[in-house]
Amino acid sequence: MGPTGALLVNLGTPAAPTTAAVRRYLREFLSDPRVIDSHPLARWLLVNLVVAPFRAPRSAAAYQKIWSRAGSPLRVHGRALAEGVARELGDGFAVELGMRYGQPSIAVAIDRLRAAGVERLIALPLFPQYSSAATGSAVARIEEVMAAQPDAPPLEIAPAFYDDPGFIEAFAAGAREPLAAFGADFALMSFHGLPERQIRKTDPTGAHCLESETCCDAIAAASSNRDCYRAQCFATARALAIALDLPSERLGVSFQSRLGRTPWIRPFTDEVLPQLAERGLKRLAIFCPAFVADCLETLEEIGIRARAQWSELGGDELWLAPCPNAHPVWLRAVADRVRRLGSPGARG
Repeated sequence: MGPTGALLVNLGTPAAPTTAAVRRYLREFLSDPRVIDSHPLARWLLVNLVVAPFRAPRSAAAYQKIWSRAGSPLRVHGRALAEGVARELGDGFAVELGMRYGQPSIAVAIDRLRAAGVERLIALPLFPQYSSAATGSAVARIEEVMAAQPDAPPLEIAPAFYDDPGFIEAFAAGAREPLAAFGADFALMSFHGLPERQIRKTDPTGAHCLESETCCDAIAAASSNRDCYRAQCFATARALAIALDLPSERLGVSFQSRLGRTPWIRPFTDEVLPQLAERGLKRLAIFCPAFVADCLETLEEIGIRARAQWSELGGDELWLAPCPNAHPVWLRAVADRVRRLGSPGARG
């Protein structure tokens, strides 16, 4: 009997911190209709005539600030995670990392698992909160690759894990001691943003999403916001605050990394920082729980740019909580999810 395959999927990274490599990556990434869900012609014009030519040099400069001798942080942490999960699982399992965009691609990772003789494939998109732009696109690509193989093994795809105890504890485990030593005045949970139109598409009623200040305060299994990215972000923030014993009056949620002029979900991280500074807060801790691995959006956007903004606003210090990366608690949590999904009749 062959092993069970575990495919760990993350978003992706350029091959190098150069303008040419970043331009290629941006074209592949932003040409995905799930990422920019506009008319195909409008999307082509935006990506190829505006974003790729003008954004690539700036993004390459940003990548150069966080690139290590080992390579892209996202790929480095991803490989360490895959290797660690493989050790945790032991015999009977084969583990590979696949990127939705860039290398190692999902197709390459699946080929490696097939070469290992896997008789079943479990795919784990490493996006805690569900979004069509990330999770949906990764799942579609996995299914496309598998459909092209007539003898493909059975496939199981793990659901979102925004409030999974293993994920929450993994994030908290790496933050408890340094957070206590830092002595934060306030903790901000900064999630990746999405256009409002993509959030509204997950509401089957068309009457709940973003219609009130409290629409994301709770998630019920049968509710209209069960698949809402924004509601899942707030649920993650609540669970992480409990795990870290953070009082509600010293906790906030915001969204970063917006692109273009269409409305994106609020509040925006770069607009929340001045509001916190106006309150006289000095020591700010920021968590990025939409990411399981440190990357451009955490290390550069928050760790460099947001830190500089906070200093300009008069803040004393900004501490960026590390993502789970390949923390031992996270390795065990991912391995446990693979085992649960590999059990007969298991789900989640």
